[in-house]
Amino acid sequence: MLRSRAFRRFLTSVIIIGALVLLALYIKREFKATHTEVIDDVMVEKITSMGKLELVKYAMKDVLEKKEVHMILPDERVLFVAVGEVTACIDLTKIKKQDISSTKDTVTVLMPKPEICYVRLDHQRSKVYDVSGILLPNTAKTMVEDVYKLAEKKLLDNAQELNILGKAQENAQLIFKPLLENIAGKKVVLRFK
Repeated sequence: MLRSRAFRRFLTSVIIIGALVLLALYIKREFKATHTEVIDDVMVEKITSMGKLELVKYAMKDVLEKKEVHMILPDERVLFVAVGEVTACIDLTKIKKQDISSTKDTVTVLMPKPEICYVRLDHQRSKVYDVSGILLPNTAKTMVEDVYKLAEKKLLDNAQELNILGKAQENAQLIFKPLLENIAGKKVVLRFK
């Protein structure tokens, strides 16, 4: 009888301890479990009618190194691979009625100069490869932000060096002129301001 009471107490103690361990594990898991909530409240600030004819897009990749050189402390350095694109277009909304003249067999259109539509850095494919010599986290953040801005500027500068606006003007002759000739049924001459 004494043995059976001791055994019951032991068994009850094991069941209580087991239940407490399972409860502790459950509570621990619940404290670690998280979920993400995103609250989105979009407000349209401006709606713009578009009239830009995109004529050329340069997809580019550039490797940039931004370095802050110090006399005593180690140099702060960010190595960045920028992947992006630069697009040139012609804003057709700038063509006025007086820019179009017509004769019996020819239509002449005075086109606006090509312009850069946009410069886009592909944030999915662009990467910071190395950050070194930076002692403060805030400095690292600032340097990385600066290298992103520098990368967009470098993409634009490189596209301009590669004559993207001239290529847009050439493509207007190759792409837009035949379209206008088919619509007008006449020879079309494109001139640029």
